[in-house]
Amino acid sequence: MVDALLSAAIAWAFSAPELPGNLSLLVFFVLTAVSVAVFGQTPGHRLLGLRLAHPTPGARLAPWRAVVRTALLVLLVPALITDADGRGLHDRLTGTAVVNA
Repeated sequence: MVDALLSAAIAWAFSAPELPGNLSLLVFFVLTAVSVAVFGQTPGHRLLGLRLAHPTPGARLAPWRAVVRTALLVLLVPALITDADGRGLHDRLTGTAVVNA
């Protein structure tokens, strides 16, 4: 939710006085994919003390994982489908997990 609101605010800053519309989705995609690939967490994750775990401990997240995970997250449906561990489909398909930092 934090990342969605931040993305909407950034998009609104570039589209004001009009509503941002789908520009906020584009900003969300770029913000999430880049921050996860570079830092291993989004601004919302950082604020809440979370990070994205790689399948191999200590390894950096490959950019393709960040892009695919974010693309699936933008579709929203994979995030709503979870397994017994609470991992969304977008995390299961990319082999990642959100954990406490």
